[in-house]
Amino acid sequence: MHPFDWHTVVLAKHAQHVVLIHFPVALFIIGVVFDVMGKWLRREEFAAAAYYNFFVAAISTVPVLLTGLIAWQWALEGQRLKGTLLLHLVSGSASALIIWIVWFLARRDRRGAATPEETSLWKFALEFLGVAVLALTGHLGGFLSGVNGGL
Repeated sequence: MHPFDWHTVVLAKHAQHVVLIHFPVALFIIGVVFDVMGKWLRREEFAAAAYYNFFVAAISTVPVLLTGLIAWQWALEGQRLKGTLLLHLVSGSASALIIWIVWFLARRDRRGAATPEETSLWKFALEFLGVAVLALTGHLGGFLSGVNGGL
């Protein structure tokens, strides 16, 4: 097996999901960092960077969810959803939902539909919950892929 063989990269049974998942995770986490810095330093530039990170993170959850479902059917041969696999699916779906809600709240703040003080506390609580759920999802995914010892 050659590391640059395109068949290995494109046709691996779960490679696409494992590669794509890093985009929404990294974008969301750095978005949270920018949002906290924007609020703490009162700098609109950081809030704008957070908004765009949340936007791209939300969009990138779509292919991640699709490739996750494909990996379940292909690599895991459509195993019955139970145990770690079920927890990973539920926490992954919850992560995607939280990312979309946080982006929606950031969008609402940017458009002036609500004062930033109205949504700040809820948005920050949801952002930190999102980071925790993303961490749990990644941890469970590591077991499913064999990185953390496998099943």
